[in-house]
Amino acid sequence: MPALAPKEKDKANELSAYRDQRFSGTLKEQEKMLKLSTTLYVGNLSYYTTEEQVYELFRRAGDIRRVIMGIDRYKKTPCGFCFIEYYNRDDGENAIRYINATRLDDRTIRTDWDAGFVEGRQYGRGRHGGQVRDEYRKDFDAGRGGWNKEIATRRAAHEQE
Repeated sequence: MPALAPKEKDKANELSAYRDQRFSGTLKEQEKMLKLSTTLYVGNLSYYTTEEQVYELFRRAGDIRRVIMGIDRYKKTPCGFCFIEYYNRDDGENAIRYINATRLDDRTIRTDWDAGFVEGRQYGRGRHGGQVRDEYRKDFDAGRGGWNKEIATRRAAHEQE
């Protein structure tokens, strides 16, 4: 094996355990699409991270077809995730290999294969329009909008008393 053979030493082309629960096909169809995909899901972004920042970071792994920023369903503001479509699978593997678990806007981002962007998936799926996981967060996170929606609502009501 050559001294520098990153493809032989990592698992960038392997699939994680995560599966999109709202995928319209079967699990077998989803896994087939994931193995051929050139699309990445990027999570744990700051609400203040811009599309330009994402593009600048991820273009280092290869040629990007497009970046689709995740937005709050109701407020139409960023909500901490995006999809990146590359022109080829190798570039997506490089992004997972070299960019996954790095820091962007002082946050450790995560990348994962996605079966492919479909219109409507750019919206947060939580009850309040953002990401579901942010609704369960118990800590204050300035990069994700402060307190979660439930805590923020209770705090506001308490302050009005």
